[in-house]
Amino acid sequence: MSNTSGALYILSAPSGAGKTSLVKALLAQDSQICVSVSHTTRTIRDGEQDGVDYNFVAQKDFALLVGQQQMLEYATVFENSYGTSRQWVESSLAQGKDVILEIDWQGRDQVLDIFPQAIAITILPPSQQALQHRLQGRGTDSNAVIAKRMAEAHSEISHYSGSHFLVINDDFQHALADLQCIFTSRRLKTPQQTHNHDQLLQELLSTGG
Repeated sequence: MSNTSGALYILSAPSGAGKTSLVKALLAQDSQICVSVSHTTRTIRDGEQDGVDYNFVAQKDFALLVGQQQMLEYATVFENSYGTSRQWVESSLAQGKDVILEIDWQGRDQVLDIFPQAIAITILPPSQQALQHRLQGRGTDSNAVIAKRMAEAHSEISHYSGSHFLVINDDFQHALADLQCIFTSRRLKTPQQTHNHDQLLQELLSTGG
């Protein structure tokens, strides 16, 4: 049985911290969780699917959504706009789904202004050396790009205190268990458990034999 409503989770992390892999593993073991698909104005790339990787929209349509306050958060990166649909998030939460937003600290703060009940989580690497090693291990970026990502990572890490939970991704399975604990603990709160076990509670409180 589902909860009265789902919870909104914001996951932020520097590039290379392992956030994407952790979320993928979390989704594989927990059917109650879904991930928001961002809207973007950038051109679709080979291998990408509209509605799966991103919701690809024209700039004028994106601007209209922003003007109608339909975006929970949005930002412009390299002349392309990205944002999270407020309607989709609210609809998913109403269906009892726990929703994950994978956004940076700036988007996190935007969302918390609108959804102060959202749960913000920062995922960090165990060291700068480990982070650099992971970025180099991808084999897709030049040294210049890696240096830029390391600088961006430092900026992202410096805002960790704006989150409610901090997960260190040193051992992957340990970090995954920590992440799952955050989701589980919320579901065990009294309001959710009261809804989920209403019949049991009535029976336990019954004065009949």
